[in-house]
Order: sequence, then C-alpha cells, then structure tokens
Amino acid sequence: MELIELKKEDIKEFKKLMIDAFQYGYEVYFGKDKGQVLPEEDIDNDLKKENSFAYEMIDNDEIIGGAIVSIDKKTNNNYLDFLFVKVGIQNKGIGQKIWSNIEKLYPYTKCWRTCTPYFDRRNINFYVNKLKFKIVKYSYMPENGDNRGEMFFDDGGMFEFEKFIK
Repeated sequence: MELIELKKEDIKEFKKLMIDAFQYGYEVYFGKDKGQVLPEEDIDNDLKKENSFAYEMIDNDEIIGGAIVSIDKKTNNNYLDFLFVKVGIQNKGIGQKIWSNIEKLYPYTKCWRTCTPYFDRRNINFYVNKLKFKIVKYSYMPENGDNRGEMFFDDGGMFEFEKFIK
C-alpha cells in the first residue's frame, strides 16, 4: 500500500469511491436513500482550494481510499476535509494507514481539525479511539463555514474534533 498525491487521471474514480463510501456510511444508519449524501460539487470545491491537497491510497494499482486536507502553512493548524476507505474493505486498518501517512507528510502541524456527522458512530470511534482526536464540540453547523451538515441529515449535527501534535 502506498499513499500518493491524487493523479489527474484518477480524479473521477477517486470522487466516485468517496461518494460511495459516504453514501454507505449514511445508509448503514438510515437505510437506502435515493438522494446523494455527498454532492460531487463539495469534493470539487475542496479539490480547487488553493491550500488543498488530495491523496489516494493505492494497493495493487487500485484506489482503496484517500483523503483531502487543507494546509495552513502560516499557523500549521490544518484541516482534514475528507478521509474515506473503499466500500467493502473497511475495518482492515486502511484508514489508519492513510492517516499515519498524512501525519508524516505534515510534520510541522500543531493541530489537526475535522468533523463527522453525529450519527456515524463508526467514524466517531475511528477518530477518537484509533486516531486519538478529541471531541471538542457538537455543532449544528461546522465552524469552518462549510455546509456539510445540511447535506448529511435534517438537523445538520456534527461532532468537531481536534488533535494537537506534540
């Protein structure tokens, strides 16, 4: 397995796998939904940001996960926008390997921040127990100004996390 920068020729597949993973996470709790929980436009917006970096985890020439991060080189307070593992291969440590590689890529980070929907116990367990983030807030809308809360569920509730690096 290797984490590499997202290649242009892989963007379409990367986005599809991410959308599928977020859809799966939603449907585990709420059942099948005809709507798309993660609009492609939201991924595109993050990919276009000046301080955004995208990575794909490759195994045997296949994308098995990935992440998008926003890096603030002035403050070294960085944000994990998205992290996903391909549907069907979760719970094998791939997400942890993705994250471990991300942390190695940004050794000067002082604090990582991210958020996840209130209902996704699997994600909450992952961030708190596996990656050692701390829950710092429950928000109706994330403070970073993004509108992800509205796309996931009616009340928009999100847990916000921080991980300070020593």
